[in-house]
Amino acid sequence: MTPFERLLNDLLSKKTMPPQADLYHLSNLENTEVLDVQRTWVELPTDLRYQLAVRLVEMAEADFELDFGEVFRICLEDEDASVRAVAIEGLWEDEDVLLVPRLVQLLQQDDSAIVRAAAAESLGRYILLGELNKMRSDHHLVAYDAVLAAHQDRDEDPTVQRRALESLAYVENETVIRLIQAAYNAADEKMRVSAVFAMGRSADSRWASLVQQELFSGNPELRFEAARACGELQLRESVPELAGLVEDVDAEVQEAALWALGQIGGDQARQILQRYIHHDNEAIQAAAEAALNELEFMYGDLDDFFIRLAESADD
Repeated sequence: MTPFERLLNDLLSKKTMPPQADLYHLSNLENTEVLDVQRTWVELPTDLRYQLAVRLVEMAEADFELDFGEVFRICLEDEDASVRAVAIEGLWEDEDVLLVPRLVQLLQQDDSAIVRAAAAESLGRYILLGELNKMRSDHHLVAYDAVLAAHQDRDEDPTVQRRALESLAYVENETVIRLIQAAYNAADEKMRVSAVFAMGRSADSRWASLVQQELFSGNPELRFEAARACGELQLRESVPELAGLVEDVDAEVQEAALWALGQIGGDQARQILQRYIHHDNEAIQAAAEAALNELEFMYGDLDDFFIRLAESADD
């Protein structure tokens, strides 16, 4: 009996989470193995299927050489919505265009708003690939039309509408510009958060003044997204405000501000980051160091960048 066969037998007989080392046998499956996993999967309890899917996502994030794509494709057909949503997350880096029709189907027909939202978010990468001319226009158009319809559907769950807007932000056309502006003007605060997120993702400087304005919002979610957007738009004029946000009462806002400074670059941003790599708070210290490394990689001397990495490894 092979280790793969032993794993499936143990899952069926014990119906408990196996040791993580055994789960490596679910990576890079052959066609016959996929069928074996399918037959086994439907016999497992819902809780175990969910736990397995989550664990595989975690493992894949920690080791890019692992490929659980075939397992996640099986999970897309799972009867449990939570498992389907996790499967979509697990396929995040998969650029196989054959996934587009299935993701569109999930967005349009799945009973669970959690799954529809995940599908809307996942389709964003195909929209981006189309905008970069790295995918056939027909696949791009299918993804774009489905996500656009989801955002504009007034009967759709608000979270799905928000995720759809965030995916549409990759597209530079008048329709998307109007939708982002309308979302920013919405009464729903969470929709406004998604609008600011979309402004940053759009890489369109037309949103600069609105993004900077939200750095002073009373809502920490808006401050967080505004800080990130300043980094994505590389707004050099926002550096003083971002420096202030490094002392924000919200830890996530602090880290977003540090990240943005690393994206923007320049002497002033570098000096601020150098100051915070000696901060008492370890999280701030780590975020500042990561941002400074990013700044040096994008704007600085590469020799200095690699020296800094070596010093970090020694520490």
